Amino acid sequence: LLGTGTPGLYPARFSAANLVQAGGMNLLIDAGRGATLRIGQAGLAVGDIDATFLTHFHSDHVSGLADVFMTGYITVPYIGGRTEPFQLYGPAGTQQLADGILTAHQWDIDTRIVDEKTPEAATKIEVHEAEEGVVFDRNGLRVTAFPVHHGDNISHAVGYRIDYRDKSVLISGDTTFDANVTAFAKDADLVIHEVGMASQKMLEHPATARVMAHHTSPEDVGRVFAEASPDYAVYSHMVLMGNPPIAEVIRRTRTTYDGPLVIGADLMRFILSDQGTTLVMADQ
Repeated sequence: LLGTGTPGLYPARFSAANLVQAGGMNLLIDAGRGATLRIGQAGLAVGDIDATFLTHFHSDHVSGLADVFMTGYITVPYIGGRTEPFQLYGPAGTQQLADGILTAHQWDIDTRIVDEKTPEAATKIEVHEAEEGVVFDRNGLRVTAFPVHHGDNISHAVGYRIDYRDKSVLISGDTTFDANVTAFAKDADLVIHEVGMASQKMLEHPATARVMAHHTSPEDVGRVFAEASPDYAVYSHMVLMGNPPIAEVIRRTRTTYDGPLVIGADLMRFILSDQGTTLVMADQ
């Protein structure tokens, strides 16, 4: 878990980003605020990322994307080192986002090619748009996208299931309670799900209902967890308006789910092996 936060300004919780490592590859799922810093803290150069996948285009999922792209082509190996085009996967609209990044940062691209001998290929973005089905399959590592409902006025939002050999991870993306999430989470070893909850005081604010209509309640996330029965059920990207107690999030989840439950933290790791799933606590 590279970033478990939201648009909120919390230094301990950067915005949405996850790193999946399998088959000798490094996959980045979302690229929110601070993604490059967390990649470095996880022991990688930013140029080591083989492919980046976006769940949707809210700012807290893409605000670090340009940084991942540009830092990756810096020629210093322990910072960047990418020599091939940046591989970007996401729903419809990803190409438009990529084109905007290239337009906004053309000066940096042109200057580094001439001044630092950055390979021109590394400054390209290859976009792969898809919202359903297998979108990536290399070295036995398979990524499947599925549409999710992130709100009545929000289109082009997806979740991802990542499979390698007989191990699997489900990342819900931002979503309301959605049968697609439940279906793809079935039998996953690790389920990482968002959650939305507001304090009693915040419920009086008119904006709260609009935000909560885009997310899944603890009770409904618990239903997803119960159906999937993973080794670990993990909360990440917790939209907690008015800072309701984490204990209350857990209490409400426990009304529908009684299995292993983890409150995610930045740089927390899960190792999936033949011996099961191991939780490694965050060390920032």
